[in-house]
Amino acid sequence: MYRIETDHRRKSMKRTLVLVLAALAAAALFAGLVHAVLVAAHLSEPAPTTVYGMTPRRLWATTALVLALGGVVIGGLALRRSGRTGTGNGRIAAIVALVAGLIAAVNGGLNLAMATGGPGTGNGVIGGAAALVLGLIAMALGGLALARARRIGLGRGV
Repeated sequence: MYRIETDHRRKSMKRTLVLVLAALAAAALFAGLVHAVLVAAHLSEPAPTTVYGMTPRRLWATTALVLALGGVVIGGLALRRSGRTGTGNGRIAAIVALVAGLIAAVNGGLNLAMATGGPGTGNGVIGGAAALVLGLIAMALGGLALARARRIGLGRGV
């Protein structure tokens, strides 16, 4: 009895450790991708004077970022749900994730294209780069979920 509880606790701790390490790796990968987008857009140099507060472009970038984050969450849920048959196969959620990701990626890219300086200038370049990266991730998740839902709908299985 005691051995079973110890084994269960050990497996639970291993699972938690793996999830924490995966989350840290995902955060590092995301930060690296955002930095790569800023370098590619030639906007990685910080501003000599920092602008504080919410500017219109920062608000635009933040809105696109929130939309992209919502698209990633909806896309992940749709991907999880897409393996099911019957009514809730995640098809509509996959389409919503695709559209949200597309809108967020386009707005993030436009924000970066219109920016005249790097981080700290009030142009919202960090939020724009993050929205671009998360928008692409949301589109990928939505596309995968839509393909899986279609394959299940045609009766081919997983």
